[in-house]
Amino acid sequence: MSAAAHGHTPAAWTGVTIAFIGFTVSGVAMIIPNVLLVWAGLAIVVVAGVVGKAMSMAGMGRQPSTNFAPAAPAVAAEERTPVAAA
Repeated sequence: MSAAAHGHTPAAWTGVTIAFIGFTVSGVAMIIPNVLLVWAGLAIVVVAGVVGKAMSMAGMGRQPSTNFAPAAPAVAAEERTPVAAA
């Protein structure tokens, strides 16, 4: 699992940290009955997704693996040969 580097990127860490802050703000706002602050916390969570995706697209996310060869192209349906049942 560690070879896949799942989540071990600056984009992932930044997105999760911002989302954690947003959930914390919303959680505290639920204890203190403040509806506006709940929505502000949820907006922060949405911003976390946008920031994480933007950072990933900017090259700070998971890079393609050099350990595996690219997948072979799929065979078209007309190139397949039927197999007779025994």
